[in-house]
Parts: sequence; C-alpha cells; structure tokens
Amino acid sequence: MRYGEDVLAGGGRGPARREVPVIEATGEVVAEDPASGFCGAVVECGKDSVTLEDRHGRRRVFPLLPAAFLIDGETVTLKRPAVAGPSRLISASGSTAVAGLRAKTAMASRIYVEGVHDAALVERVWGHDLRVEGVAVEFLEGIDDLEAVVAEFAPGPGRRLGVLVDHLVPGSKETRIAQRVTGEHVLVCGHPFVDVWEAVRPSAVGIGAWPVVPRGVPWKEGVVEALGWRVDTGEAWGRILGSVRDYRDLEAALVGRVEELIDFVTAP
Repeated sequence: MRYGEDVLAGGGRGPARREVPVIEATGEVVAEDPASGFCGAVVECGKDSVTLEDRHGRRRVFPLLPAAFLIDGETVTLKRPAVAGPSRLISASGSTAVAGLRAKTAMASRIYVEGVHDAALVERVWGHDLRVEGVAVEFLEGIDDLEAVVAEFAPGPGRRLGVLVDHLVPGSKETRIAQRVTGEHVLVCGHPFVDVWEAVRPSAVGIGAWPVVPRGVPWKEGVVEALGWRVDTGEAWGRILGSVRDYRDLEAALVGRVEELIDFVTAP
C-alpha cells in the first residue's frame, strides 16, 4: 500500500494548522465550554481560571487551558486581561460587574413586566445588576388588570413599583391604563414595539428587519411565518433570546426604559 508523505514532517504538503485565537477574558465575552455545553458571560478571571455565568445566574469555574472554549462556534484560548491591578469586568448591561457576587435579599420594591419573554430578556441583560441591587422581576399576563395589581401591591415609601409595558404609544389602551396608575411610588415605562421580540435588533437575530404582520394575524405567529422559520413560537423565541449577548443587541427604546425603572425602584 502506498502512503502519502507524513504531514507532520517539515517538508509535508498537508494543510497548515490554523492558529487558535487568543481572547482576553473580559466582561464582554460570552464563551462556551464544549465539554459540558455550559455557556455564559465572563464575570471573573484569575491567573489560572475563569468564571462564567449563564442567563439563569448559575456560575461555573473553568481552568484557563489552551483552545478550551468556543466563541460563536470557534475554538479560542481565553487569557487573563492584560491590565494593571484587578480586571474591570463588564456585565451584559454595560455596568461594572461585581465579582464574587452573592445576591441580596430581595428588597420590597419590584419591577413587573408583561410576560415571560419580557422577563427572560430583562434577566439576560440586567440580571447581574438586579441581583446586585436585590430587585426581583415578576411578570403580568398583560396589563388589563394593572390597576388591581397595583392596589394589591400597595406601593409606598420604600416599596416602589416599576412596570414595563409593550406598545406604550399615545392613544393606546396601554397608555390610558398607565396614566391611571402612575404616581409618586409607581412608574410605568414602555417601549413602542408591538412585542418585546421587536426590541431585539434585527442584525443580532440575523434578519434584515422585523416583518410587518397584517392586522388580525397573531403577531408572533405572523413573524415566524414571514421569516420562513419552520418552528413554533417557543422555539423562535429561544432563537431570538439566544442571539442577545448584551445591551448592544437591543433597541435603545427598550434599554433606556429598563434603566429608568431600575433607577426608580432603587432610589433612596
């Protein structure tokens, strides 16, 4: 049998080995450990190990070994950031991450959002900040009963309520409800999008733009059909949420409102 030349020998004609990129493990990096499938943002990096935190707030520590991680499906080597003194790690919201964080006991103030998808998106980007502040996020099934919800919550000094609303535009039903409940200890903020899906930048999802769905067609189902995604809305949302790495993947109209609500409920 005739064998080819040894590709490991100096004169071999085999393909050149591709150099593995070396990436500094800063707070803007989201990496995956291929062995376990664990994926998360860098929250701490020492001399020999890196700590990743996933979107559920779970953390795992991994050794800093060569070619040990994936970023966007590409094998990389993570290294400790080359900075003088302690590394400044950045959370997904753009704030300074608190290394070794232990979540505070939840404060009395709360942030309510309209649905599960809204809550998941807020957690993905602002989860670290909310745990630092001790703010819990709960979701509503729409805002038709918001007045009763606010009355039951009984807001007051040291017990503020912030509410994030979809499609808060002049003249809408949502705006009229918001005006009736807003007060000294209640702040209702909203974005102009029909659904929180639209608050994710199309470029992050890999589409040119969010489709225009005809009136009378359920919005989420209409979007999935228009994009040609052969999945149900739950799978579609998983794809969309998975595309969000930090606040830069969201529209400013949502980012500003969430930041405003966090400031409101954490004010002295």
